[in-house]
Amino acid sequence: MKILSQLCSVPTAPYAEHRVIQYIEKFAAARPKLKFSRDSFNNLLLELPGKRKSPRLVFVAHMDHPGLVARKMIDNQTLLADFHGGVLSEYVNGAKVRFFDDDREIPGEVVSIGPKNSAYPKTASVRLRLRVPAGSPGMFDQGESRIKNGKFFSRVCDDLAGVASTLTMFDELLKKPAQNTIAVLLTRAEEDGFVGAIASVMHPKLLKKSDRIISIECSAMQPVARQGDGVVLRVGDRTSIFNSAFMFFLHEQAQALAKRDKKFKYQRSLMPGGTCEATVFDLYGYTTGAICVPLGNYHNMDREKKRIGPEYVDVNDWKNMVKLFMQISNHLHEFDPDFGPLRKRIETRFMKQKKLLRSVSSGLAT
Repeated sequence: MKILSQLCSVPTAPYAEHRVIQYIEKFAAARPKLKFSRDSFNNLLLELPGKRKSPRLVFVAHMDHPGLVARKMIDNQTLLADFHGGVLSEYVNGAKVRFFDDDREIPGEVVSIGPKNSAYPKTASVRLRLRVPAGSPGMFDQGESRIKNGKFFSRVCDDLAGVASTLTMFDELLKKPAQNTIAVLLTRAEEDGFVGAIASVMHPKLLKKSDRIISIECSAMQPVARQGDGVVLRVGDRTSIFNSAFMFFLHEQAQALAKRDKKFKYQRSLMPGGTCEATVFDLYGYTTGAICVPLGNYHNMDREKKRIGPEYVDVNDWKNMVKLFMQISNHLHEFDPDFGPLRKRIETRFMKQKKLLRSVSSGLAT
């Protein structure tokens, strides 16, 4: 929980993820067994080598969140900023925000957005108390991280809570290493159209075609994927369905963990609230699955109160996600892309029952 609380209090926005990157750099430097690398787009990769030569397991999470990036001061009290991410204009206009410049936090209020009559803003004029340098990230002013009634609230969960889950996994694996090589790819500008993820597959310095990829997200809760019911095996998103064989394997691992750990809870669902990076990796031929936790106030939109609010996830859902990561990390080498276990199960069933098909057929012969 310490990493979750720390990381979700770090300011970020698409194209202004530098503070998160600094946090990751320090995390890796303090853990010399982790291999740290980056590509020319500042996507990051952390890797913990395993004993086996089987394909790597690569978890993917993004380092940004919908927000503002300062462009220029119009006058001493008005900033023109770019807005990146899927937040409806009706929520952004008039919202309280906070910009971050070194150790300074500069509060402000969005006084106008553009373009006019657009469902989603691209720019915002912000009234501020102090001047803000270009490139500074701005976020909705929803406070730092806190826990209340079993829920974790923060100005950002999507997807820094996902990043935090992978770092927490690494700390567990450093105490008890897995047989398989485990890596985490941390991408940029997901909220502006998966730009970092696209860069990672079009210029694959950090990835191998043999990698088994799991996209990690905080995804808008659904009627069939509720908070508190467990971590979600995400079979698809609004755009695509992910690798069937790999998702079957992940389901097997969740079932095995649930039998051993009675406190572990999981669910399996299509999460159509948005499109995630798994679609990108699946599109480019990687063996791809996805795991998420149900998210409240998706993109800070409190739809009940019709205003900006803190994002939140269920603490036990998040903890169960980390447990599932550990289970998969220790059993990846058992993955059969040809559905071996399922094929054996259905063929055994056929061999047992096929005589009944023949007996019925013979009675219908003319």
